Amino acid sequence: MEEIQLFLEDAKDSMEKAVKHTSIELSKIRAGKAMPSMLDGISVEYYGTMTPIAQVASINTPDPRTILIKPFEKKMVGEINKAINNSDLRLTPMLDGEFVRLNIPPLTEERRRDLMKKVKNEIESGKVSIRNIRKDTNESLRKLLKEGASEDEVKRAEEKVQQLTDSYIAKTEVLLTNKETEIMTV
Repeated sequence: MEEIQLFLEDAKDSMEKAVKHTSIELSKIRAGKAMPSMLDGISVEYYGTMTPIAQVASINTPDPRTILIKPFEKKMVGEINKAINNSDLRLTPMLDGEFVRLNIPPLTEERRRDLMKKVKNEIESGKVSIRNIRKDTNESLRKLLKEGASEDEVKRAEEKVQQLTDSYIAKTEVLLTNKETEIMTV
């Protein structure tokens, strides 16, 4: 039945987005390694408009503990410095002529455990989203049953929804394993 297929495709798309969102949220949790993506949420005022740092400067990681930010315009060094100081990165930028240098301190054992708690919370949020999508899809399928769809078709569709759910929850588990390795590797 065409409607059932649409529900399944919607569920798959939504679950895919839930995993992608979880992955993005995990990338914001820094694991002691310098990564340009750490600056993704930080904007500076550029000609009266709030602009992401990546659009006003080149961002490099010359080594695993350093982020080097070189603004395209020298006058932006101060703005970038101010934006990083006001952010929740908890890093102190060092002005180095026309560069802004960020040194990433190594993580303590306690900090690693705190980060793993955050990671597990994000993973759990992703799983909850996936399960909610399953619940909503199954409710839509049951409405079709009341509207005259065959019971067998609806049952098969519910099984497919469960298979989708299992596969996307497995994907969040892979994200967890990868992030755990990243955080716990000294």
